[in-house]
Amino acid sequence: MEQGQWRQARRLVREARHVVALTGAGISAESGVPTFRDAGGLWKSYRPEELATPEALARDPRTVLEWYAWRRSALADCRPNEGHRALARFFLRRGEAGLVTQNVDGLHTRAALEEAGEDPAEAALPLELHGAVGRDRCESCAARWPAEPLGETLSRCSACGGLRRPDVVLFGEMLDPDLLDRARRLAERADLCLVVGTSAVVYPAAALPLATREAGGLIVEVNVRRTALTEVAAAALRGEAGTVLPALLD
Repeated sequence: MEQGQWRQARRLVREARHVVALTGAGISAESGVPTFRDAGGLWKSYRPEELATPEALARDPRTVLEWYAWRRSALADCRPNEGHRALARFFLRRGEAGLVTQNVDGLHTRAALEEAGEDPAEAALPLELHGAVGRDRCESCAARWPAEPLGETLSRCSACGGLRRPDVVLFGEMLDPDLLDRARRLAERADLCLVVGTSAVVYPAAALPLATREAGGLIVEVNVRRTALTEVAAAALRGEAGTVLPALLD
């Protein structure tokens, strides 16, 4: 059964004209990135759900920004694994964008930089649906910059004076509609959707594999366990992304 799944998955990858890949927390867990609710448990007696909200940011920006500074420090020693690298190489070879991630750790971008040099092709760079913890953006005008260390005073946008905050989607915030539309169009165009390290139950990202399927495409799942997508996947490969993806894509 397992060999049949592998043969099917390899054939689908080989024959696909357009591929989209959706990744989630599972691929980065292999790099030592904790999942959101496992990120150290309580921090100064706060739960993550109490801090990652627009209301918390408005009420106590210093505490929220200190927590994100702590999260950034926790990511400092994490490195892209072979799953991230295999996806970067795959989309570089194809020369066509298709990598979509729910992760905010920036490891897909780092993998692209390491595989292609300092100026990787657009095809290897991910659409980061939930943002990136390694960037800042203005709360008011949405200007973006590389993250900077938290100082004694809160940083403000030089253009409009808005609060400088992490460029991530907080609970209760909408995803960037343009980014989501780009991801949806990639999914609808694809004849193959790779779903890696995600249970694909949190919307709107969970709708992307289904969009591929509804447009006539197929799904290949890579996960350590069964998910809600397993029953509709054309092939389901069990194992860690760092092992499965190089064997499937290289």
